[in-house]
Amino acid sequence: MDVQKITAAFILAPMAMSLKQRGVPIRMVYLGHRDGTAMMVATDSPYQSIADLRGKRILVPSPYSNQKLWLARMLAGVGMTMDDVDVRDSPPPDMPSMLAAGNCDAYIVGEPFAAQAEMDGYGRVLYLTKDEWPEFISCVVVVREELIRDDRALVQELIDGIAGSGHWLDQDLEHRLEAAEVAGKHYYHQDPDLLRFVLSKPPDRVKYTRLTPHKEDLDEIMMLAVANGVLQAPIEFEQYADPSFAEAWDGAPLPMPSEESTHTIR
Repeated sequence: MDVQKITAAFILAPMAMSLKQRGVPIRMVYLGHRDGTAMMVATDSPYQSIADLRGKRILVPSPYSNQKLWLARMLAGVGMTMDDVDVRDSPPPDMPSMLAAGNCDAYIVGEPFAAQAEMDGYGRVLYLTKDEWPEFISCVVVVREELIRDDRALVQELIDGIAGSGHWLDQDLEHRLEAAEVAGKHYYHQDPDLLRFVLSKPPDRVKYTRLTPHKEDLDEIMMLAVANGVLQAPIEFEQYADPSFAEAWDGAPLPMPSEESTHTIR
């Protein structure tokens, strides 16, 4: 694929910083979502904390993933480093089957590949990002700088569409269940029951509001990336981000529906 023909994409946040640092003319203009990542272990495994995974094999999606940086952050919290575990990269769709086959001890991934193991009964959540690194950022929306220069209105239309759908999702649990049905059948070709699980167990497992890129959030990711060799050197927020397209959506977070909702969750 000719990357010169790609004008906008969802990519991993540390990858966006790395590409910009290497001279790719892109800007981060929006976040993909908040949270929506879990660390999974086998249901019958003895592991109850990150410290129990010393010397164990842990899968992450990419060297440039914030999932890898979350692992480094959690290890540091218990006095461990990445040298204390066996970290391997793996395509997210392969992770559940690798856990089921005993080819890893844990994996860290964005949804729905965590919920898949949980729903099927052979995996359990060790940690959710929402509990350990609240408002976690994984993927972001980037656009090429020439598109911003030549057609700001089009970029704004793109962000308004993504943001509007996210606010609709977070307004009501019924909206999430409707979206799971449509997205599963017509876009992702995934089991709608799996997507319903992701969007409702619990309802704040993944959130789609408060997605303006903010310096304080991304500086933490950037410094972790530098400390773990993902970035060659620090990079200033202003070099890779343009939050102006998202500012109109940067209000208070909408209340999330509770699990006691009257709607049926399968």
